[in-house]
Amino acid sequence: MPSLRHPFQCLRYVARESAGQSDLLIATAGAKVYSYSASTGDCLDVFPSADESIVSDDLNSPPGKRRKLSSPSEQKDEQSESAGKQSKEDVKLTWSSIPLLIVAQGKYVIFLTAEDKCIRVYSLKDNGQFVKESVRTMPKRPSVLALTPNENDILCADKFGDVYIIPVIPSAEYKRVVAEEKEYAPSATNLTVHTKRNLESLEQQMRQAALKKKASAEATALNFEHQAIIGHVSMLTDMVSVTRPADSTISHPRNYILTADRDEHIRVSRGHPQAHVIEQYCFGHTSFISKLCIPSWAPNVLISGGGDKHLLVWNWVEGQVLQKVPLSESETDITVSGIWAVSDNADGLKSIFVAFEGSSQLLCYALENDNTLKQQETLQLSGNVIDLVSIGSKDTIAVSVDNLREPNSTSVWRSSPQALLETFRVEAGKWVPAEDSIVSSINTDSSTLVHTELDEKTTKSLNEQLYGLSVLRKNGWN
Repeated sequence: MPSLRHPFQCLRYVARESAGQSDLLIATAGAKVYSYSASTGDCLDVFPSADESIVSDDLNSPPGKRRKLSSPSEQKDEQSESAGKQSKEDVKLTWSSIPLLIVAQGKYVIFLTAEDKCIRVYSLKDNGQFVKESVRTMPKRPSVLALTPNENDILCADKFGDVYIIPVIPSAEYKRVVAEEKEYAPSATNLTVHTKRNLESLEQQMRQAALKKKASAEATALNFEHQAIIGHVSMLTDMVSVTRPADSTISHPRNYILTADRDEHIRVSRGHPQAHVIEQYCFGHTSFISKLCIPSWAPNVLISGGGDKHLLVWNWVEGQVLQKVPLSESETDITVSGIWAVSDNADGLKSIFVAFEGSSQLLCYALENDNTLKQQETLQLSGNVIDLVSIGSKDTIAVSVDNLREPNSTSVWRSSPQALLETFRVEAGKWVPAEDSIVSSINTDSSTLVHTELDEKTTKSLNEQLYGLSVLRKNGWN
């Protein structure tokens, strides 16, 4: 059976012309991150490279999937020499996907390696190569990564409802303060307790104290600068950070963080360091929310979607719904997997694109001057839509498609290779397919190969990487 290339899960365009450097296209496919030239389409760097060993930077942190590189005899000798401690040369971390990717200040690539819960920051050299800056292990696997408006800090949200803020570049002066934990000492002992019931109660207290001590010892120590700033009681599904410009109600620009969760809530909090102040809630969804989008040219407008069969357009400052946009009239459930805002400089067209999980159609809307959406012609792609990026220098969009499965299917696999990326540009006021030499070069370049003869475990892992939003639906609750 032929081998197929792994689809691009995340796409980011890095504009660096103002700094006198060439623009880049950063993409993740499977367990790797790729850097492509935006002028030629050549692959400039791959992380990790074929011969690169990724070693844990924090041996006290919970490991991901680990593979011993030395023989059993060598392991025995090393264990005796190090008194049972693991050395960095013995351990290699592996992961199967990189689901989250952002770019800060046009020079830092920030991504999540899923299994080991590590946020990795790499700088981009002039030639597009990756240079390691930091690796930080979070206590729980992040579900969303975003940047503060000044792009100096990372906002990290997890599925347990917590949001942390950490600097893009860690401070060398930071020192972790560890609070001393008092040893549990019960007021009674088995010498002073005589009844059977009280003895059982005492034993239970001692067991609980031992379990608590063990859990505390095994807990991840965040030995880097961080601060928990927001907490939800539900799973966080998306997050955006925005600066609200000054107007009649506020005298100066103010930063905000908008968070969405599985319980149909959108919370509007002030930016750090006042994130504890909740300014507003946006209520209107009846199912989980999966995506939030605030256009750069309309910072007071929010478009949200998820498990409902409609989009909601908000004035999030006031918590008011401006428009309810129907998406489907069928009885089949749909899930919004992506919402992107794109402004075409040449034609002045301001577009909102919407994709569904497991669908090869890309809905297109024009954002009117009254902040309402007007439906445009739907774009049909060769495979299910995964991600979208605007290539500003060419006024085009590049769309990542699922080249492994048949269009509109999440289970039927293709028998022949297909393109990874498709491009569109505006002609006569509408988006149409376009040929692009850069994308053609990327489509013909070698990448991660996925064999069509897959076992059940591998197939399930690939499905979860691309189609994991449907599990957010509360079956029987909605």
